[in-house]
Amino acid sequence: MSLTIHLYYTGREGSARAFAREMTEIGLVERIRAQEGNEGYAYFLPLDDPETVLLIDRWRDQAALDAHHRSPMMERIAALREKYHLRLHVERYRDE
Repeated sequence: MSLTIHLYYTGREGSARAFAREMTEIGLVERIRAQEGNEGYAYFLPLDDPETVLLIDRWRDQAALDAHHRSPMMERIAALREKYHLRLHVERYRDE
C-alpha cells in the first residue's frame, strides 16, 4: 500500500516558487528522496495559479511517512514554510 500526498504551497509574489527552489538548492529534496520508503518527491507548477506550487510526495507505507515526519528535516521544512509565509493545503491518497 503506497501513500500519495499532494501538498499545495501558496504564497505571494513568487514565494512558493522561491520555497521550492530553496528546498532544492540546499539539498533537502535529495535528502528526502533518499529516505527509506520514499517513492517520489517532485514539485509542479500549476499553469492557472502562479502563486501555488504542488508537491507530489509518495511513500511506501504509513510507517515510512511517519519516520519522515519524525526526522529533523521536518523542522527545516517548517522553518522555510514560515520564512516564505506559505499557506498549505493537503490531499492524501492511498493505493491498495
